[in-house]
Amino acid sequence: MRRILTALALIPIVVYVVIWANYWVFVGVVALVACLCYREYNDIAAAHGFGAPGPLGYLFGVSFLLWPYWPLLLASALLAFTVSMRREDLSKALPNSALLVTGIVYVFGCWACAGPLRAASPHWLMYTLLLNWAGDSGAYFVGRRFGKHKMAPRVSPKKSWEGAAASVVTSVGIAGWYLAHFIPGVPVLNAVLLTAAANVVGQVGDLAESAIKRGAGVKDSSSILPGHGGFLDRVDSTLFALPLIYAYVRWTL
Repeated sequence: MRRILTALALIPIVVYVVIWANYWVFVGVVALVACLCYREYNDIAAAHGFGAPGPLGYLFGVSFLLWPYWPLLLASALLAFTVSMRREDLSKALPNSALLVTGIVYVFGCWACAGPLRAASPHWLMYTLLLNWAGDSGAYFVGRRFGKHKMAPRVSPKKSWEGAAASVVTSVGIAGWYLAHFIPGVPVLNAVLLTAAANVVGQVGDLAESAIKRGAGVKDSSSILPGHGGFLDRVDSTLFALPLIYAYVRWTL
């Protein structure tokens, strides 16, 4: 019930920000959510024992989010290696630097695709969010009732192949329809194939975050969203799907 109530509270806010909010409100919300995701990533990284990447991630991450210029990523990597020399335990210098750069790419790099998608059409970004919401719901309800064949028991024991299949079908049925309806220039076949591919990529993202948490001995990235865990738990699928949808929009439209 908490899961449903949290979703019902968040959905109107997200729809407003994506569809109707002005540019600066949109950018501010995306930056805030990205920073919250990075904070949770930072905590998970610290739980692994390599030390938290620290505040440099926020500085370079937000800069990259606002101005996705790849030399910024190069600069962050070089500065991370430079700062790591000051660590007391030099055996953690390389892992800590790698965690910093990976976090910037994983969180802020993926969120940087949201702006161009919205610029192309707010419905492109809404579709990207919807395909994972719909897929997660289908997997949750079908998996709980009918899930018998475990998909990745070592990484996420509750996930099943039945739930994964339901996720794809639900995503195609709901998000695929949304895409074909609100962006008529996209052929129906493309909408189906793109939605299925993005859903599968999103499920990989979900499993990837689960693997990171399990390695750190963490159940949820945080408890800020009742019934969902943290922001990173809520958007782990979306982070992987965003670059795929952005690539499709850039290369085909």
